[in-house]
Amino acid sequence: MLIELNQVIPEPIPKEMIERSEVWGTQLKIEPQSISLISAHSGKGKSTLLHLLFGLRKDSSGEVLIDGENIQKKNASDWTLLRKQKISLLFQELRLFSKLNAQENIELIPEVNPHGPSEMEMAKQLGMADFLNQPVQTLSFGQRQRIALIRTLCKPFNLLLLDEPFSHLDQENINLASSLINEVAEGNQATVLITSLGEAPPLSFDRILSL
Repeated sequence: MLIELNQVIPEPIPKEMIERSEVWGTQLKIEPQSISLISAHSGKGKSTLLHLLFGLRKDSSGEVLIDGENIQKKNASDWTLLRKQKISLLFQELRLFSKLNAQENIELIPEVNPHGPSEMEMAKQLGMADFLNQPVQTLSFGQRQRIALIRTLCKPFNLLLLDEPFSHLDQENINLASSLINEVAEGNQATVLITSLGEAPPLSFDRILSL
């Protein structure tokens, strides 16, 4: 999916942040099937950007276009369909249900991605196959993050939004998760946006942008 941001400025945001940003208040185009890293410290608007693209925030000026369509003009039913079939978001706070087990959390998705590995194959790749029947509340933060990532990748998508997907992972698991993200994104011919606080993960980024 082609993403275009035309002079987009979320509200409220300090003027000095806009002046230093490569995203806010600019003419930005992110090409289809590209992988982009959005790098910034906390409080710079990384989550805000992904939430705008997922239709969760409308408090911004300028235009946000996806495949040439102004997403601010879409209604609730449009967004329901987009989130079901076209856009998948990994929230920074993961949004898992603690009293359900890991597999039950994954199976909450409305539709299954036909172009990627199965849930079990992903769990094996990320070392989580033996934890699927455990309640999420008993898992470590890193294990929860991997379960949330599997759920995100199990959905159909042409646009993949990942908000700090490696923040609780060690280097070995970052490498495994990066490989899986790349595999599934390629299978879906998807555009990918990843936010990060620190170093770039081991993916081949087409663009690295600073907020």
